[in-house]
Amino acid sequence: MRLLRAPEARFEDLPDFDYDPEFVDVDGVRMAYLDEGTGEETILCLHGEPTYSFLYRKMLPRLTDVGRVVVPDFPGFGRSEKHPDTEDYSYEQSFAALAGFVEALDLTNITLVCQDWGGLLGLPYAALEAPDRFARLVPMNTGLPDGTQEPAEAWWEFHDFVAEVEDLPIGSLVSNGCATDLPDDVVAAYEAPFPDVEHKAGARAWPLLVPTSPDDGGAETLSAAQEALGDWEKPAFVLFSDSDPITHDARDPLRKLIPTATEQPDVWVEGAGHFLQEDAGERVAEHVADFIERTAP
Repeated sequence: MRLLRAPEARFEDLPDFDYDPEFVDVDGVRMAYLDEGTGEETILCLHGEPTYSFLYRKMLPRLTDVGRVVVPDFPGFGRSEKHPDTEDYSYEQSFAALAGFVEALDLTNITLVCQDWGGLLGLPYAALEAPDRFARLVPMNTGLPDGTQEPAEAWWEFHDFVAEVEDLPIGSLVSNGCATDLPDDVVAAYEAPFPDVEHKAGARAWPLLVPTSPDDGGAETLSAAQEALGDWEKPAFVLFSDSDPITHDARDPLRKLIPTATEQPDVWVEGAGHFLQEDAGERVAEHVADFIERTAP
């Protein structure tokens, strides 16, 4: 199995990201992660397409006030190793990587903070595979697409663009998913893990793996997760931004699905796009920290 690693030099001097990565082997793939802060609370932050742990840099200072913050890079992203072919990626492969990571670190008492693909993987894992490891859920700009819903037009445009373009423009994808203008050094930081086309196989694969039919890979798992989350009894705080055309309409159904979600404040993060961690990271972190503190035993 051939695996790729982005040169470490590409991660030097990233803006506001002076964190040393840790590494763990998960099924033969080296996964990178941040492990910051201490305490009984564990906050597991999961990124989506096409980002990595850098996305959570604005949230880390506040969240480490609350407890231990763990932020992995999924295989194919960030400093984690990458398969060179899109065919090497599947929903099941990414799900297994998350499960293996959590089990390797033996994480418990987890508050799951998940956005985009982080939710497609993290919510089913928490609900179906390891509910005893999780104390709370914070879904952000994500959903449970099992192939029975009609995706937003903006998502189809993104899907078709990824399917057709020869060299995925990572920086532009992130910039276009934000409501604020990103400085050049931030755009470059999102491009850092991807020195060439081969390194972008995971970023190209993920959008094309979102189920659009009940027969697609992952659809059955996501459907089962909907049912399981309908019986979820632990705290949940659905926290979406107000300016994300891709996931905006998934927010209210998700908030109604999880019984405990309506016990929390009805909040929209204003002035933020798909990547709300980038547009409003400090405010998002404050919401998450307050949620943890008010639901602590």
